[in-house]
Amino acid sequence: MTDWLLTTVTSVVSITPSARTLRLALPEPVHVLPGQHVDIRLTAEDGYSTARTYSVSDARETRSLEVTVERLDDGEVSPYLVDVVEVGDPLEISGPHGWYFTWASGDDRPVQLIGGGSGVAPLMSMIRSREVDAPLTPFSLVYSVRSPERIYYRDEIRQLMDHHRMDLHLVHTRVAPPGSARPAGRLDPEELAALTMDPSRSPSVYICGPNRFVEDCANWMVDAGHDPTRIRTERFGD
Repeated sequence: MTDWLLTTVTSVVSITPSARTLRLALPEPVHVLPGQHVDIRLTAEDGYSTARTYSVSDARETRSLEVTVERLDDGEVSPYLVDVVEVGDPLEISGPHGWYFTWASGDDRPVQLIGGGSGVAPLMSMIRSREVDAPLTPFSLVYSVRSPERIYYRDEIRQLMDHHRMDLHLVHTRVAPPGSARPAGRLDPEELAALTMDPSRSPSVYICGPNRFVEDCANWMVDAGHDPTRIRTERFGD
């Protein structure tokens, strides 16, 4: 039987036209590893309940955690979390779940992150934890998004780029920002190889995003010479 915790929403922030970040206060300390996820359950007045899985985007505290939710028009849970939930509302969660797609906070080995769209959420948990626990650990992020207004955690990502906190590349697939040296378009094997760490550095590779994006990127990284046993993936969608 799954144990459910009753949390309280303490912060709600819209970060894109279709996504919201929620901070949840926990009734007891919970240790979440960077990359893990939780289930959020909604229960109707007639007793019907349904739950969906969301990556934890900030795991630095033990008495609260953060999730970012992208609205799916045909979803049962995400429209409520993005359009209805307010500060002070209760939410039931279970977890954390998932031990495979995690980064050992404080590990000093190089890390290559590759995210597509909302798949950057668990990667941001790793980045935030790295800033606290292992700021000298080499980190690199390739983040593929449709357009500038779809960038998650825009201010933090801009600060990381401006202050050279890590190697970070934004790839716009449909609309590029004004003045961009790179025209809009999808990643290809050659560009991904050029933007990511050299295989000789033996980085741990984490890839998260839509199914096709993850499959392509994982195959391209192997073709570029990366050790398949050091590549971890998490995917969503059809």
